[in-house]
Amino acid sequence: MFGLVDCNNFYASCERVFRPDIRTAPVGVLSNNDGCLIARSREIKDLGIKMGVPYYQIKEQIKRYNIQVFSSNYELYGDMSNRVMRLLRDFVQDIEVYSIDEAFLDFHGYERFNLKEYGEKIVHTVTKGTGIPVSLGIAPTKTLAKVANKFAKKYPGYKGCCIIDTEEKRIKALQKTEVSDVWGIGRQHTKFLNKYNVKNAYEFTRMPKSWVRANMTVVGERMWEELNGIPRIALDEGLDMPKKTMCTSRAFGETISHIEGLREAVSTFAAMCAAQLRKQGSSAVSIMVFIHTNNFKPEEPQYARNCILDLPVPTSVTAEIIKYANIALSKIYRPGFKFKKAGVIITGICPDCAIQQDLFDTNLNRDKHARIMPIMDKLNSGFNRNSLIMAAQMGSQKWKMKQNHKSPCYTTRVSDFPVVKLH
Repeated sequence: MFGLVDCNNFYASCERVFRPDIRTAPVGVLSNNDGCLIARSREIKDLGIKMGVPYYQIKEQIKRYNIQVFSSNYELYGDMSNRVMRLLRDFVQDIEVYSIDEAFLDFHGYERFNLKEYGEKIVHTVTKGTGIPVSLGIAPTKTLAKVANKFAKKYPGYKGCCIIDTEEKRIKALQKTEVSDVWGIGRQHTKFLNKYNVKNAYEFTRMPKSWVRANMTVVGERMWEELNGIPRIALDEGLDMPKKTMCTSRAFGETISHIEGLREAVSTFAAMCAAQLRKQGSSAVSIMVFIHTNNFKPEEPQYARNCILDLPVPTSVTAEIIKYANIALSKIYRPGFKFKKAGVIITGICPDCAIQQDLFDTNLNRDKHARIMPIMDKLNSGFNRNSLIMAAQMGSQKWKMKQNHKSPCYTTRVSDFPVVKLH
């Protein structure tokens, strides 16, 4: 049996944990630069406000219904997610962290447990221990666990945990699940299946297996088997596989015309990539820098370019990666444009143990930097993020995102810790 734990309205729930006064109020979270609504509490959904609506279009409704609006606080959300996942690991041996607010659990070997009671205990413990309400679906396959989770979230009678452990429950659940709600079935496949009068998941499972494979490839066949109770998607235990590419980019809070501002942003993105490389024991072989203007303003002059550089020697040294990122930037920068976004992509990565040295590499004291970089990473770890940065990263920081409604980082910054006053 597999379980799927899903945090209910995760971003909104994170904001509510440290704000008891808004636990029954409508809560919304905005995208980068406070652009669009990307997370909604149940109260906002009930008001009929759609996901992705631009912030400026709902200002009147925000005032009318006293909607609590927050800028995205990924530092807080990431830490709260880690807390949820740590508690889940106390209940099962194998876990797959599927996204920031979802995790699959492997219940193989738990046959003697009453999984319904055990699941309710998981839901209660995580909700009480973190303040984040969660739902749990348990079923013989991961796809059916997704289906079960939707019922656990929708109907309070399940007490946060729905289990599909009989053929009767499986058929009943699939009959009440629209085919568009099945994990892995997108818009195009939904339209295609509707043409053949396949409206719900159960009707999909009644289609011939050969027909599914012919029309929806092996991926559709695997989905069909999963819905029929045949496990075909194994648990990915989330082993930290080294990344083959890395990207750090941002849309600026305000447009930048001068290269100095772009250098500051690109240097920061390059430094973030370098830290990621060191964390996984890798080095950059090549690097790409891109910049572009705001394509949502066609009345303004448009410009977009990128530049890829092969590095003389693979490296994860922050200063060196910043140096080559700025060389690439200087090749593509053009004055007279208002730039809205920039980014750094590490397009080639190799493990540190497989670096081919250059006989004529005399530009950098690599032994010295090999000692400095771990110290820099240690100083910037935990509650001390960005305690030590390169001079190239310092400046006006006009490129930083707009976050006019950002909440404190309650759990990761000492200055933001909640204060309790006793009389």
